[in-house]
Amino acid sequence: MKLERLHEILARAAGKRVTVVGDLMLDEFVWGKVGRISPEAPVPVVEVTGESSYPGGASNVARNLREFIEGVAVIGTVGLDAGGEQLLGLLRERRIDTALVLQDPDFRTIVKTRIVARHQQVVRVDRERFREPTPSQIDKISLSLRAILPELDAVIFEDYGKGFLSADLVRQLSAQINAAAKIVTADPNPRQSLPWKNITAIKPNRSEALQAAGLPATDPVDPPQDDAALLEAGAKLLEIWDTRLLLITLGEQGMMLFERGEPPHHIPTKARQVFDVSGAGDTAIALFTLALCCDASPFEAAEIANHASAVVVAKLGTATVTPAELIASFEDDNGA
Repeated sequence: MKLERLHEILARAAGKRVTVVGDLMLDEFVWGKVGRISPEAPVPVVEVTGESSYPGGASNVARNLREFIEGVAVIGTVGLDAGGEQLLGLLRERRIDTALVLQDPDFRTIVKTRIVARHQQVVRVDRERFREPTPSQIDKISLSLRAILPELDAVIFEDYGKGFLSADLVRQLSAQINAAAKIVTADPNPRQSLPWKNITAIKPNRSEALQAAGLPATDPVDPPQDDAALLEAGAKLLEIWDTRLLLITLGEQGMMLFERGEPPHHIPTKARQVFDVSGAGDTAIALFTLALCCDASPFEAAEIANHASAVVVAKLGTATVTPAELIASFEDDNGA
């Protein structure tokens, strides 16, 4: 893509409004260094040098969007606990709308704590409990979304498999969004088989795509255009999910875009170095959706998502990409 076209697409982003629906999490990072092995057990002793916290899960998708637009909101559940209060505070600091977040006294806020020593993750501690929204909560969410739909350009379903995106919730909300003729995209999770109908685009990774298509796991083939399992999964999922677009992320091989009535398009990776892949999928679905809102073609949107993902994997921790970094990535690609 030429730089002039990228600037044209990004210029349309300013007034867009996108809501992210899904599993909200708090990502904690404990940074340190390893100087010795514990005398109590054969494990490293991490000497802590710092700690940081970020919005994670579906709220990290919102965080990526917030770098480009002001109108970002999240819908999900947090508990009436310290993690929930911290997560809401972090979102509000970034001026991400939390008015539609359910605060449930019977829910424990999902917290992921990563201990990182010298750029290497030593261990991750998850505090979570799988729980679907109740029928009354689904009705409340549905009414809340219906009230703001006229103002929205797109809705993103971000499924981390923690239960918030139940079959009933997805079915009800996707029907509403489709009836309002809004863009709706989904980042699915293989642990759940959800009714992905009335969806503009769905973004699984390769292993998730094979599993969803009912195909056995296989190793990737290089080049991806010759990957028979990948091509079969793409064709099947376009029909199974009845979606217009399917963007399958391929890690170091980039992405493959499937579109009804068109041959598959391979977008090679732009990553030059990889420090941390956590959150790269969040960045991809955020920028792919936003680009579609800005009248980018599906291939242009995939190219933007690919560049954005390449930027964040070169950062440590749950990271985002800025407009300046995205433009710089395209400049490098164009030899500017």
